Amino acid sequence: MKNTNHYDFVVIGGGPAGQGAAEVAAIYGYKTVVVESNVLGGVVATTGGAPTKTLRDAALYFTGFRDREVYGLAGQMDPALIGKHLRSRTIDVCSQMQESVRLTFEKRGIDVIYGRARLGPNRTVIVVEHQHGGQERKFSADRILLATGSRPFHPPNISFEDPDIYDSEKLFKIPRLPQSAIVVGGGAIGCEYASIFKALGVSVTLVDSGDRLLSMMDGEISRLAATVYEGMGIHLLIGKRVKCIKRIQDTLEVALDSGEVLRSKAVLFAVGRSVNTDGLGLNEAGVNTNERGEIVVDRDFQTSAEGIYAAGDVISPSLSSVSMEQGRVAACHAFNLEFKEAIDMLPVWAVYSIPEVAGVGLTEEAAKAQGIDFEVGRSNFATLPRGIISGQLQGMLKLIFRRDNHHLLGAHALGDIASELIGLGQATIHLGGEIDIFNRLTFATPTYTMAYKFAAFDGLRRLAAEGRFSGLANQDNSFHKPKKKVK
Repeated sequence: MKNTNHYDFVVIGGGPAGQGAAEVAAIYGYKTVVVESNVLGGVVATTGGAPTKTLRDAALYFTGFRDREVYGLAGQMDPALIGKHLRSRTIDVCSQMQESVRLTFEKRGIDVIYGRARLGPNRTVIVVEHQHGGQERKFSADRILLATGSRPFHPPNISFEDPDIYDSEKLFKIPRLPQSAIVVGGGAIGCEYASIFKALGVSVTLVDSGDRLLSMMDGEISRLAATVYEGMGIHLLIGKRVKCIKRIQDTLEVALDSGEVLRSKAVLFAVGRSVNTDGLGLNEAGVNTNERGEIVVDRDFQTSAEGIYAAGDVISPSLSSVSMEQGRVAACHAFNLEFKEAIDMLPVWAVYSIPEVAGVGLTEEAAKAQGIDFEVGRSNFATLPRGIISGQLQGMLKLIFRRDNHHLLGAHALGDIASELIGLGQATIHLGGEIDIFNRLTFATPTYTMAYKFAAFDGLRRLAAEGRFSGLANQDNSFHKPKKKVK
């Protein structure tokens, strides 16, 4: 590492937010250092994000879960062997992603220090290095970014010292697949792990205190996801809360506030995240936090202390993609760069469960709350050639659009590659596009993108039935506007 105690930019945290900010600053020639307490890549490359998605793909590959009914195969692998391969593949992916970040930093000339950092006076950073006997080093900086991320929330009434009670990060150390598992939390992480466990042959119960799963998603899509999960054999307990857990020999007894007692070999808690601000010296540096301990920032991601910025989960747990964009915007404002002035206000939400769930823009509930005069168009994968071929018949694409000008407001999907499929909807909303564009476009077939055309036809057909659209629907899913008469 360069022998210097002053940097243009000191980034504390090498996760998505820190990575995005450091790369932008370095590209524009600012001398940058990243201080990381664990490994580069953050949760995305270590305990969530890519590792979770790796487990999902590996589970599908090794068990053939998604294709069993389609092809009439029922072969099973030894659970111990599956667990060994899952861990091996996950570790390999984590290592590759961490190395990718390291090589990118090296290419950009970004220095990396591994250690614990805290803020000092006058925009200084004190680092206790992991190496060199834990020596303390002091750096000064023109600008500082706090991007220390978050960690799984631990309910105070639950003892995570028990070897069979896991949070989403501890789960990767599981020595073997349990016969049964209770997943607490119906958000993205809970639904992902519940479906992965089920694909691996584990008996799964999913408990959530809310009124439905995946509360950030469109309600209809959320309910459809719940139906699919139950069809897979996942036992859903919605609107119920865990009171306590007791160990009875080799079994965990989980007591619910409803009076029910569940028994399982393992319990996974996925009930939110807590920000990592302990030991950062925020008070001494004049950096304010809110009642949840999150760092308070303005629209430019600057904290209450001049020259000190914050981005990512440390300001509010969110998507890794959003965190990276926040880091980039923070760096641009810190150095007055014109590369990126604001974050995308329409990020895609994606849940990598089996099947995937994704959405962008307004949900049906949000459109109603805003008093928008809207209509809905749907395409069920059971009638989509690509869906029939793949056997993913329970999937659906849902479009929400304005009745008056047909502008697309929201797109929501459940099914194979929903996270990829939703990108077309996101781009259309950003461009202020009408759903009529899907009528004009010619998609390759068989593809899932054809769902946009059929969903648009469905929505326009609803308007036509009300006399709100002059097109006429044919049985072959095509529309023909009446031609003007020639005088």
